[in-house]
Amino acid sequence: MKRLLSFLRHHKKESILAPLFKMLEAAFDLLIPLIMADIINRGIAGRDTPYILQRAGLMILVGLVGLICSITAQYFAAKAAVESCAGIRHDLFARIQSLGFSETDSLGTSTLITRMTSDVNQVQSGLNLFLRLFLRSPFIVFGAVALAFTINTKAALVFAIMVPVLAAAIFAIMLKTIPQYRDVQTRLDRLTALARENLTGVRVVRAFGREEDEVHAFERANGAFWNSQLRVGRISALLNPLTAAILNLALVALLQTGAVEVDTGHIAMGDVVALVNYLNQILIELIKLANLIIQMTKAAACAERIDKVLAMEPQMNFGRRQPDPASADCAVEFGHVSLRYSPTGGESLSDISFRVKKGQTVGIIGGTGSGKTSLVSLIPRFYDASSGSVKLFGTDVREYSRESLRSTVSVVMQRAQLFSGTIRSNLLWGSPGASDADLWRALETAQASEIVRAKAQGLDEPVEQGGRNFSGGQKQRLSIARSLVSNPEILILDDSSSALDFATDAALRRALRSLPSGMTVFIVSQRAGSIAGADLILVLDEGKLAGAGKHAELLESCPVYREIYESQFAEAEKARGAAK
Repeated sequence: MKRLLSFLRHHKKESILAPLFKMLEAAFDLLIPLIMADIINRGIAGRDTPYILQRAGLMILVGLVGLICSITAQYFAAKAAVESCAGIRHDLFARIQSLGFSETDSLGTSTLITRMTSDVNQVQSGLNLFLRLFLRSPFIVFGAVALAFTINTKAALVFAIMVPVLAAAIFAIMLKTIPQYRDVQTRLDRLTALARENLTGVRVVRAFGREEDEVHAFERANGAFWNSQLRVGRISALLNPLTAAILNLALVALLQTGAVEVDTGHIAMGDVVALVNYLNQILIELIKLANLIIQMTKAAACAERIDKVLAMEPQMNFGRRQPDPASADCAVEFGHVSLRYSPTGGESLSDISFRVKKGQTVGIIGGTGSGKTSLVSLIPRFYDASSGSVKLFGTDVREYSRESLRSTVSVVMQRAQLFSGTIRSNLLWGSPGASDADLWRALETAQASEIVRAKAQGLDEPVEQGGRNFSGGQKQRLSIARSLVSNPEILILDDSSSALDFATDAALRRALRSLPSGMTVFIVSQRAGSIAGADLILVLDEGKLAGAGKHAELLESCPVYREIYESQFAEAEKARGAAK
């Protein structure tokens, strides 16, 4: 919480003026009952109409000044809260961008989104209320009690008894409901997650005819949320009748005491009216204070979640060197590399060693979960090897700067991701200064030029969020083109042609081999046919290197590769033989 409150330091003026103007508003509010008492005691009792109008005008003036103070306080409080939380969002987003894959994997994407949106909004609401009420409510309560004693000591004793009792009742209910509100929020998060999952996977749900089951699952989650909200609602419902009962008992005691004091001539009737108004003001402010504490409790919990992200330091420290491809004949070298994603988890890769020369095409194949993506993720340093060394152009990847490493190595992920905008804006991610000729050249190589030409607006064709207006194969080809625009030294295709037909896949591989730049290409694939022509094939099996060599060599020497190849081509060969 201290870290987040430090963002208010840049808004000291607003943070001081907001509660100051609220105090002024409270002071004017406390004057209203005194003016009303004066109107009753002197104006109405003396039937002095000019005096009544004069005091009524003064009351209106005090009310208007209080209103101006209130609006001014609201403005400064909102300005401080909004601008502080804008700074929090900016730093939070910057921190998330600086984290490595390991940190983001441990936190989870959905959690990070929640912390950047709803959690920051809760903190913003808490700051806003805090600046407006943390001084005003106590000032009104103690000010009303103090002014009551100046009016009449005996009647003010009712306040001295009522305020602690009322405060105890309100805060007892508040302390009982705060943990239950947290439970309600947790169940709401589960309900939201379930709804999001169903909306995202609505086609799968319908394809398997699981609509009724999902409706029942949602009803169960909704029922649990409803029950928890009902429980806390029943307790919260006690607040109004309980406070009303205490207030009315205090009012009866006040009127009884006031009647005796009026009868004995110690106070006037208008003073009793003023005391009743102060009683109502105290009740309202105590309820406001209780709501403020509830809101601040929620804000504090959200602030802790945000602070955990802001306090998280990236585990990777990058160097300052720039890759020099001309300085070495070897593009990538793994030396006894092992990878463990977490200290307590098992090894995803174990003792991997190989060398790749510049300009070679490397195929990587293996069963599901064999570590193919883990291996290629070490090249651009998305993760650090647990042991061993990963070298690019003869230098350890840890010595390169982040920017130079990312510009040298371009990765097309397993899941093709396009961003809302246009085809042009997506392709320019590869190189912001690329010309149209560069974009079309990349599209031709990626076998995506016909996709763009078929669109009415060509490169300026709109792309919806996530590329929803493109098929899976189209998104993959556009993603490959985006990586090719940057003209990287090393291109990694991480199973990024899985949605392509065999003819398009073959045309893509031919186009990559014909590139004049001598680009080193890594192709991760489940298809043996997609990597059969590679200069070097790496076969992975349960995180270990089961074989390395060319296609013909591995068919003879590597049982794992031979099994994969035969499982994919044996049936096809049988079918062709039967046809003959």
